[in-house]
Amino acid sequence: MMALEQIPKKDWYSVLGADPSANMSDLKQKYQKLILMYHPDKQSTDVPAGTVEKCIQKFIEIDQAWKILGNEETKKEYDLQWHEDDLRNMGPVDAQIYLEEMSWNEDDHSFSLSCRCGGKYSVSKDEAEEVNLISCDTCSLIVEVLRYN
Repeated sequence: MMALEQIPKKDWYSVLGADPSANMSDLKQKYQKLILMYHPDKQSTDVPAGTVEKCIQKFIEIDQAWKILGNEETKKEYDLQWHEDDLRNMGPVDAQIYLEEMSWNEDDHSFSLSCRCGGKYSVSKDEAEEVNLISCDTCSLIVEVLRYN
């Protein structure tokens, strides 16, 4: 049986033809333009059935992308997941640390840890609850954050 990680995740941004840094109104514009273009009612009747099928598939995909990216909560979750997958592909995890081992910074409400290269790993309080992998801000090392249960 294949591990779940093997299934490539959909890049919902590219489905909408948008950049991950795009803001909400930008995403919404792209979504509205595409959804109109691929709407089943907008398809001409004299195109081959296969083309209509493709358009309907695309329509469903665009709709799905908007369901995820059009909502602040699901978008944030998706972005974190995507970022973490990126880190996983960057290289091996250098160390596993407990969040409690990181230094707490009251000024910007973040946790940080010095990296052996002299740089540092840092994560905001909010992200710390969801993120498992953090990359050093100077080198390519990655640490995995564990939590006491």
